[in-house]
Amino acid sequence: MSSFRPVDEQMAYLRKGSVEIIRESDLRERLEKSFQSGKPLRVKVGFDPTAPDLHLGHTVVIRKLKHFQDMGHTVIFLIGDGTGLIGDPTGRNVTRPPLTREQLNANAETYKAQVFKILDAEKTEVRYNTEWLFKLDYEAFVRLAAKFTVSQMLEREDFSKRFNEEKPISVHELLYPMMQGYDSVALECDVELGGTEQKFNLLMGRKLQADYGQQPQIVLTMPLLEGLDGERKMSKSYDNYIGIMEAPQEMFGKLMSISDNLMWRYYELLTDLTLPEIEKMRGDIAAGELHPMRAKKDLAKRIVADFHSLAEADQAEENWAKQFQKDEVPENLEVVEIEAATVGTLSDGIVNINLGKVIANAGLADSNSDAQRKIKAGSLKIDGESYKELYLQVSIPAERVIRVGRKMKKVYLR
Repeated sequence: MSSFRPVDEQMAYLRKGSVEIIRESDLRERLEKSFQSGKPLRVKVGFDPTAPDLHLGHTVVIRKLKHFQDMGHTVIFLIGDGTGLIGDPTGRNVTRPPLTREQLNANAETYKAQVFKILDAEKTEVRYNTEWLFKLDYEAFVRLAAKFTVSQMLEREDFSKRFNEEKPISVHELLYPMMQGYDSVALECDVELGGTEQKFNLLMGRKLQADYGQQPQIVLTMPLLEGLDGERKMSKSYDNYIGIMEAPQEMFGKLMSISDNLMWRYYELLTDLTLPEIEKMRGDIAAGELHPMRAKKDLAKRIVADFHSLAEADQAEENWAKQFQKDEVPENLEVVEIEAATVGTLSDGIVNINLGKVIANAGLADSNSDAQRKIKAGSLKIDGESYKELYLQVSIPAERVIRVGRKMKKVYLR
C-alpha cells in the first residue's frame, strides 16, 4: 500500500495559492506514478544568497515546498552560490552589482538557519549549484550555450525593455536563465517552484531537460506577496516587509497593521488553513459572528508561532493589547539609551532636548525630518501625554516612555 496521500488530496493541497501549474495534467500523472510506485518526486526551489535575511515574501514559495514535503516527496533547497555571482536580472532595469564568494557564502549560512524554521531539516536536501556549475569545462559550457539564442533571451520582458530603451545588458546576465535551467538538469527535478516573475527562468529548465533527454519538469508558480502597504510587493527596498528573524513583538505589531483585505491574502499564502476554512471565517465576519480584529490577531499569532513559539506569540499578543488597546506599557518594552548631549543643550543638569532627534535616535522615525513631521501631525506621546512641541526641558538622568504612532520605546537620557 502506498505511503502517499491520495492523488486528489495531494492536488488540492498543492494547488492552494498557486498561480499556474505547467502542466497540471503532467503533475497529476507524475503524482499517480509516484503513488503507485512509492517513489517520491524530486522538487526544488532555488535562492541566490544575495542578502543575509529572508522576509515573509520569500516564505510563500518555501511554504509550498513544505507542502510537497508534507506529502512525502523529496524537497531540495538549492542555494545559488554560483548563479549568485551573476545576479538574477529578473525585474532589473540595470545590471545587478556583483557580490564576492565570501559575501555569498556568509549569506548562505544565514539562509539555512532561516529556512529550517519552515522545512524539516532532516528531510531536506540542501545543495549548492557550484557543485556542478564550477565543474563545467569549456567544451561543455559552449555546448550548453549553443542550445539558446539571443532572440530567445530577449523574449524576457525585462531584457526586451532594456534593449528597446538602449540600456546595457551584460553578456553574463544573458547566461543567468541558462545556468538556472541547468540546475534542473543536474538535479533531475520533477518539479520546480518559483514566483511568477521567475516563469521565464523556470521554463528554461523544462527546455534544457528535454534537450538532455530528461522528462521536462513541472513548473509551479506562486504569487508575489504584497507588503504591509498592500500595494507593492514585499521588499526591503520598499520598507514594507516583515523579516522572519524579527522579534515576536515587532512581527506581531507589523501584522496587526495590515488592512482587513490584505489579511485574507496572508491567510491564504502564509498559513496552512484550507480555503474552505478561510471562507468560513470570512462568512462569520460578514454574519457578525467574528470580529475582524480577532481574525487578524489569530493570523498574527499563527505566523509569529511559526517562526518563534506559541508561548512567544501569546506574549506578543498580550503586549500588543496592552500597548494599543489598553494604552498600557508592556513589561518587556525595549529600552534605548541616549546621550543627552547628542540630542540637546545641557546646563546645570537640565537639558533642552530636541524631540525630533530623540525620536530618530530611538528608531521611532526614519530621520529627523520624518520625526518632525510626526510630531506636527500629533503622533507623539510622552508618558501617555500628547506633545506637538519640538523641544522639551528635562532633568537628567531621565526616563520616558515615548510612543510615535504604533511604535513605543522606553528612552533613558543620561
